[in-house]
Amino acid sequence: MLTLILVVAVVSAALIVGAVWGLYGPLPTKVEGFMVALAGGALIVSVMLELIQPASDHLPLWLLSLSVATGAIAFTTADTVLEKKTEGSEGKGLLLAITFDGVPENLALGVALIGAGPMEVAALAGSILLSNLPEAAGGAQQMASNGMSKRRTLVLWTATAGLLAAAAVIGNLALQGVGQGPLAAIRAFAAGAVTASLATEVFPQAYKEDHKTTGIAVAIGLLTAFALTQLA
Repeated sequence: MLTLILVVAVVSAALIVGAVWGLYGPLPTKVEGFMVALAGGALIVSVMLELIQPASDHLPLWLLSLSVATGAIAFTTADTVLEKKTEGSEGKGLLLAITFDGVPENLALGVALIGAGPMEVAALAGSILLSNLPEAAGGAQQMASNGMSKRRTLVLWTATAGLLAAAAVIGNLALQGVGQGPLAAIRAFAAGAVTASLATEVFPQAYKEDHKTTGIAVAIGLLTAFALTQLA
């Protein structure tokens, strides 16, 4: 329980720190893009080693593939609907989009913590933390530039941090008694959703803001996350 509280607190606090950074500190576009790309590279490793690989121990390949595909399709469908619903309201739409991206990530984090030691989920937690910082910073900065007060912007991001923390806690506590088969399917579903978010949200944003050094940042993130998994 202590591990759950500490990991969720740190990951969620990154949203609030990021929002404060975006509202009151300097945030060069290239720095934001580089950090987003680095986090994306780390998440690639985390998805494979902390979600798909453990799930493969309890699911046949066809069911594993189906679960991953279902997660990817579910995220893509919902993300498309969200994009249409929020068209023309960039600030609030961005907040909703980041919240929606964060739910599968934090749910996956909660699931990954079940039966795992602290170092075994270091890559996943670290990559989510790294992605939360620049996303919240960029989102808060954009919301303020669109006319929303800094106070209200910070309140909204704090509420978002609480929501995503709840997703991680629910993912951990509500699924504690679930059998290995269903838990593996949930891991695979979350892996598909996170992978889809990387392809449609994270990497396009990173390339748009950081351009050519995006590939370098992704490689650094990938190697950093892999190095963390070797400490387990």
